[in-house]
Amino acid sequence: MRAQPKASHFIDGEYVEDAAGTVIESIYPATGEVIARLHAATPAIVEKAIAAAKRAQPEWAAMSPTARGRILKRAAEIMRERNRELSELETLDTGKPIQETIVADPTSGADSLEFFGGVAPAALNGAYIPLGQDFAYTKRVPLGVCVGIGAWNYPQQIACWKGAPALVAGNAMVFKPSENTPLGALKIAEILIEAGLPKGLFNVIQGDRSTGPLLVNHPDVAKVSLTGSVPTGRRVAGAAAAELKHVTMELGGKSPLIVFDDADLESAIGGAMLGNFYSTGQVCSNGTRVFVQKKIKDAFLSRLKERTEAIVIGDPMDEATQLGPMVSKAQRDKVFSYIEKGKAEGARLLTGGGIPNHVSGEGTYIQPTVFADVTDGMTIAREEIFGPVMCVLDFDDEAEVVARANATEFGLSAGVFTADLTRAHRVVDRLEAGTLWINTYNLCPVEIPFGGSKQSGFGRENSVAALDHYTELKTVYVGMGPVEAPY
Repeated sequence: MRAQPKASHFIDGEYVEDAAGTVIESIYPATGEVIARLHAATPAIVEKAIAAAKRAQPEWAAMSPTARGRILKRAAEIMRERNRELSELETLDTGKPIQETIVADPTSGADSLEFFGGVAPAALNGAYIPLGQDFAYTKRVPLGVCVGIGAWNYPQQIACWKGAPALVAGNAMVFKPSENTPLGALKIAEILIEAGLPKGLFNVIQGDRSTGPLLVNHPDVAKVSLTGSVPTGRRVAGAAAAELKHVTMELGGKSPLIVFDDADLESAIGGAMLGNFYSTGQVCSNGTRVFVQKKIKDAFLSRLKERTEAIVIGDPMDEATQLGPMVSKAQRDKVFSYIEKGKAEGARLLTGGGIPNHVSGEGTYIQPTVFADVTDGMTIAREEIFGPVMCVLDFDDEAEVVARANATEFGLSAGVFTADLTRAHRVVDRLEAGTLWINTYNLCPVEIPFGGSKQSGFGRENSVAALDHYTELKTVYVGMGPVEAPY
């Protein structure tokens, strides 16, 4: 085993084990090798983590935002100093190529810690409201104990995206990573303690499907933030709603990427490839329905095929590798089932669809796959695949493509490629999605809000907007004169 942590959980500033929990095997997707064995949290572990958070939170909330932010900024510095080590761990955890993780995973987590550490002193201010002789003021106050439930595609980033705004706003957090990628969040917890975070404020517990309800339904939990699938989101949001808990849901999508015939062809193809093949297609915001205007369809498909077949697939630890394996065999099998549905329903397989010839062993590799001549009613055009499968559809005009792009229960993301910026702004205004791009795709710097609409969730990650979801507004009316009463 290459990445065995000291113990399965990190609670109250130290590693904790309970061998009574179900065994979780962390498997390196490139080889099938078991790199760590951990235990899911027992009810006793859950209670221990929440009790630690509850105990530590009031004193932390009493500190100034500047003091809290200073600790987060130091943690960001440590993450950057250890970027290579953290990136290699992320590659072992997820199977993503090191050329990705070294620029997109720990670094984006560090960006989040740095941003919220710096912005909090100004962003958490309230307002003064003059009322004649009297006045009122508002203040933003923390919620208390927050639960973060992460996904397996960006484990370190998601831990920071949830942890940074929660902590800087004065909350404590219990974070549960995906059982597929249990390792990175433990290192984040270590680094936060090293940076000076008081014990008990950021706890990491492992778990499976049985662990989430223990957290979500706990009476001491005030807020739940989930990154996951729509079905999981419905269950978690329903359970939280029963207790009127605050929730943020960052869920799945089937996002449209629209390419008009005046778009720069190479840029549009590059955007479509990044929006379908980056992280082996395991990105919730991916533009998996690529609508191409008919005039340029043939040229688009020809060049797309050429560029897709040139992608370097191989050892994720080799910096030349551009595409790694899927996170697990189960996920790869799911993707293959969708590929078979696409072929059975009449889509034209342009390229890919199988296992790369030069890859052997137990690695969960899959070829980047493109389907052409896809129609709106096909399963691959309606359901989230979460793998490197691009569906190319064609269209005639703007009104048609906007209507078809919106004909989905999802509303996470969308993109438009065109040289006509007036049209670009007009189209994104009509697209039903929470996060949109013009002439680029899938760029998510911490400075901008990220989140969806419709069945893709609610609430926002990142930017100052995220702080609204980890605080609540308190209003204070101040009477400056005697109280008059009619009785």
